[in-house]
Amino acid sequence: MATIESATAGSFCWIELATTNQNAAKTFYTNLFGWTVTDNPMGPDEVYSMFKLKGHDSGAAYTLKKEQQAQGVPPHWGLYIAVNSADDAVKNAEKLGGKVLAPAFDVFDVGRMAVLQDPTGAIFQVWQAKASQGISIAGEDNAFCWADLVTTDPLKAEKFYSGLFGWKISKGEHDPSGYLHIKNGEHFIGGVPPASGNSKIPPHWMIYIQAADVAKTVDKAKGLGAKVLMPPQTMEHVGTWAIVADPQGASFALFKSAR
Repeated sequence: MATIESATAGSFCWIELATTNQNAAKTFYTNLFGWTVTDNPMGPDEVYSMFKLKGHDSGAAYTLKKEQQAQGVPPHWGLYIAVNSADDAVKNAEKLGGKVLAPAFDVFDVGRMAVLQDPTGAIFQVWQAKASQGISIAGEDNAFCWADLVTTDPLKAEKFYSGLFGWKISKGEHDPSGYLHIKNGEHFIGGVPPASGNSKIPPHWMIYIQAADVAKTVDKAKGLGAKVLMPPQTMEHVGTWAIVADPQGASFALFKSAR
């Protein structure tokens, strides 16, 4: 088990579930991944549910506001990216053609964040850590391990993210699929699949959770009410992965490395 003391700028540092049924979601994920939950009151009728894996922060969940649901915002997993300055990230994102959906603001004494949208339409958050750097466990089954940017314009996305975070985004060796690998510093952290041409799927970030056995985890998820969006697939020298949607509709991927 690897614990994370501080998040490197440009790395994925937090995952956050926005859902329409928080209690049902807590039941699903605690049963599926063995996560524990600590509920933190955020207001009269709001609770922020912190997920933990083996005592370490692994993600969170909250209920979509009524106005968000009325606007058609679906249940989804949100992705946070670590930055040294949320305010600077906002300014740079605008210069690079991104949209600011929520300007930088303080989250108590925990950190400072902003909500941004890349030029292709994918939404993400930036996080300037104070009291919490975010996820504090890695390299462990049932922990976050990767993220893919699903977009209709990989080239436009590459220019934006490399400019904003300094990522190196390039094709993998001996990989004819066109899948692009995202490298932050010396670490590969995610990827950009080839554009599918399916306009019905809006650009978004897809989180991956490490699994001891992808097929068994998919079956377990189905038994808990999940929908299988992509059954387990295996690529030699890479690993096995699948995509499922929880009972409220939030999608995520499962992955087991071949290495």
